[in-house]
Amino acid sequence: MRRATLKLKDLDCAHCADKIETAVNKIQGVKANVSFMTQKMSVEIADGEIEEVLKEIKKVVSKIEPDVTVSLS
Repeated sequence: MRRATLKLKDLDCAHCADKIETAVNKIQGVKANVSFMTQKMSVEIADGEIEEVLKEIKKVVSKIEPDVTVSLS
């Protein structure tokens, strides 16, 4: 299990944070927890490359909130 913390720059909606968390948790092998207050997402990745999972997370976030930038914290 690999862990990472991602920064969600320009996340300005608590409801969107919840939607992002729900959508990212649907990615196979990923467990996510989004903190709207800190604008960070903690993720646990069961297997696979973090770079590939990060690309998938960015796609999901972009669909929900196009103005949010995702980066490793």
